[in-house]
Amino acid sequence: MEKLPKNLSSFILHFIKKQWKWFLLAQLFCFGWSIDHTFWPVIIMNLIDTITVHAEERQNAFQLLAPVLISGACLWILVELCFRFSGIILAKITPRFEAHVRMAMLDYVLKHSYSYFTKNFSGSIANKIADMSQSLTHILQLIMTLFLPVFIAISIAIYFFALVQWPFAFILGSWIIIHMTICLLFAKKCDAFSHQHAEARSVLAGNIVDSLTNQINVKLFARHNYEMDYIAKFQHIEQKKHGKSLWYIEKMKIYLGITAFLIAGVLLNGFLVYSWQNGWINAGEVIFVFNTSWNITMMAWIAGLEFPTFFKEIGVAKQALTIIQEAHSVVDKPGAKELKVANGNIIFDKVTFTYSPGHDLFYNKTVFIKAGEKLGLVGFSGSGKTSFINLILRHFDLESGKILIDGQDISEISLESLHRNIAIIPQDATLFHRTLMENIRYGNLEASDKEVIEAAKKAHCHEFIEKLPLKYETLVGERGTRLSGGQRQRISIARAILKNAPILILDEATSALDSVTEKHIQEDFQQVMEDRTTIVVAHRLSTIANMDRILVFDQGRVIEEGSHEQLLAANGFYAKMWEMQAGGFLPDHIDDRPELE
Repeated sequence: MEKLPKNLSSFILHFIKKQWKWFLLAQLFCFGWSIDHTFWPVIIMNLIDTITVHAEERQNAFQLLAPVLISGACLWILVELCFRFSGIILAKITPRFEAHVRMAMLDYVLKHSYSYFTKNFSGSIANKIADMSQSLTHILQLIMTLFLPVFIAISIAIYFFALVQWPFAFILGSWIIIHMTICLLFAKKCDAFSHQHAEARSVLAGNIVDSLTNQINVKLFARHNYEMDYIAKFQHIEQKKHGKSLWYIEKMKIYLGITAFLIAGVLLNGFLVYSWQNGWINAGEVIFVFNTSWNITMMAWIAGLEFPTFFKEIGVAKQALTIIQEAHSVVDKPGAKELKVANGNIIFDKVTFTYSPGHDLFYNKTVFIKAGEKLGLVGFSGSGKTSFINLILRHFDLESGKILIDGQDISEISLESLHRNIAIIPQDATLFHRTLMENIRYGNLEASDKEVIEAAKKAHCHEFIEKLPLKYETLVGERGTRLSGGQRQRISIARAILKNAPILILDEATSALDSVTEKHIQEDFQQVMEDRTTIVVAHRLSTIANMDRILVFDQGRVIEEGSHEQLLAANGFYAKMWEMQAGGFLPDHIDDRPELE
């Protein structure tokens, strides 16, 4: 993964460097606008002077005017070529620049830990990535096609004005300084207001995506009006901040308009008339100064109007940059090695872990899981089962202690190799909006179609797939919404089977299935679990009755362990849960919990 700068200007330069020669060439051609607005008045001045001096020689008009007309034609062609070449080059480099930014940010975000995605809206993250690529493009376009050409044009105009009469250069330069000062004075707040608006817009987008994702709940609970009112609160905040940002921009335009009229309009043109009246300049120079000052005024005015947009885009980009300014909480250590699993034994060695300071979930926990062992985890919600799994997957780092797989500390190995050796079937299976073939093959990208179908048969999803019009080429919808919960779960199981990892984790893997399908899949699981270390999290205790060993969790502690028969014979906590379970599921609570030491 490339190292991304956290500062906005450095971030932009980082991606410009990838094709800096093309950017430089495009910039040179963009100066065609500067040439157009400063040299045309020179052509017109020479035309006026030629006509004035040779007013009595009209019969030789073409001969006399030929040098001026040829110069004008050459200037026209030069400027046109500059415009076209700059457009062609920008059309080439802009999509590539946006793609580089977008993919680099996505690469960084995908390497955030599990906890990051539990705290942030996916819609908001996606919105920031899109905002960044678009805002940076707009920022560069403003700099390259507007601000720098305007600066060059102003510099050329001041030089030409000084050749005519130095006061013209002084007045024009003074107005430019005042004009830029006003823009810069307003810029800081424009930036702040734009940043606030961008943040409010991202939050609004995140909530809209959240509402759309849960549209089935909106319908089932008849909460359309409630949802509209809920989103309206965020819309009101976004609207208020947007309005505040736009009003501040309008205030700046008022000041710019007043100074442009008084200095560039009244003072400069007043001195122009006065100079001509006193014979300090000729007719051609009058036309030159008037035409140039008008061109420069318009260019500077356009640039001034775009200044708020420029800082607005900077505000948006800075707000989007926050997703890479937040450091990865779980990262590979320098020189992290590849995990090599020969047997698959797992050891929790004096592990202490907490989600918040002062509230240890696990304290000095030691657990041994033998290679090839089938281990069941049971306990009430919040007892630590899922956290136990998440720590093996290294979604979080430990406070102290170690987790070892075949003697290798998982904090010392690469995350990718760790996850490559573990197949997990979650309780809430989510799929990509891709074909069924692609979703199953995600478990092993090198698998053949035949191997995919074989895994589907073992997961008992081949039957329903074959009944679909497009069979394995059927698109499943966002998060797999075109399939039932049970069908999604079976696809998830097929994907895990195809992965063929030495360690298998089932987190309520069959909870969404009907009892007949569950029975068939559990029979197939016996084959899949063979020669693999398997951890099964279950609320339905019957699903783990045939495990080699069962760990009973309560408040982050393992309070009982043993086989199903041993735990029932002990007549303890597990036995009470077994007696109380309704329809084969674990009860929500139990009144007489054992005391924890």
